[in-house]
Amino acid sequence: MHLQVKDRRSDGYHNLESIFVALAFGDTLWVDQTEQAGACTILMDWQFLQAAGIVPEEGVLPLEKNTIYQAISLFRVQTGFTGGIRVRVEKRIPLGAGLGGGSSDAASMLRALQFLVAPKLHQDQLLEMALALGSDVPFFLWGGAALVSGRGERILPITVPEGLWVVLVYPGFSSNTAGAFRLLDRTRPELSLGKETGVTELISALGKNPGSWPYKNDFLQVFLDAGDQEQARIYRKVVQDLKDLGADFVGLSGAGSVCFGVFDDEGTAKRAGAVLSEKKGGLNQRYFVQVTFLLAYLAYGVVQ
Repeated sequence: MHLQVKDRRSDGYHNLESIFVALAFGDTLWVDQTEQAGACTILMDWQFLQAAGIVPEEGVLPLEKNTIYQAISLFRVQTGFTGGIRVRVEKRIPLGAGLGGGSSDAASMLRALQFLVAPKLHQDQLLEMALALGSDVPFFLWGGAALVSGRGERILPITVPEGLWVVLVYPGFSSNTAGAFRLLDRTRPELSLGKETGVTELISALGKNPGSWPYKNDFLQVFLDAGDQEQARIYRKVVQDLKDLGADFVGLSGAGSVCFGVFDDEGTAKRAGAVLSEKKGGLNQRYFVQVTFLLAYLAYGVVQ
């Protein structure tokens, strides 16, 4: 919902201040143990995205770069687990969408391994592994809504508002996170990103009507002012379309490329989704549109 990029740290990462909210839309992982010690098989099912017209490039996910494989490998190192694992992934989240697809897959894999082979694993150990895998991974261990700060290791739970619907619009192109940060670092001195919003205001705002939210995303202004001109044109069009179709709040997810609108009425959200599904974005393809809603906290708790 919100992303402020702060100073660059000595470790090369940036300090962030974000509002994360889990949605009822994501990938599905089926995980089984096998008898072959040390084996790791990951089967990617792209049918959902292919049916939506988003066809992944051949070899787009080499095994060593797959966050699920990375999670399994790190779990083995940290716990000594040597059993065989087979994973089938029904991939729904487009790559480079800014929706945390890779991060949520890694977090789900850690949770599955904990359940299967290490139920007594301390939460601090799980959190440490999650942070080693990526800045967004710790949040996805618990979901719900949270103020996330630092590199992603500080997670303050927030009550999830009820009755809100979200329309996700993938504009026909992906965004490279590392490239987005480089663009932001290169152009930020020349851009006015506005004043930062205080933590208290960020937390309290989520429970209010979305029309009054003070949230922003630093990347969106950078993309509009200094990014690829054609992509900037499409971003502006999607944002305006969402506003015209009744969204109470419109923003960019993560480092792009998905834009989203938040609606306080289900019917309005679904009508907006239907209209946007017929519009075209990058490469003259129809937008990939998903209408969804906010998820509450999961049963196994939150970070204290």
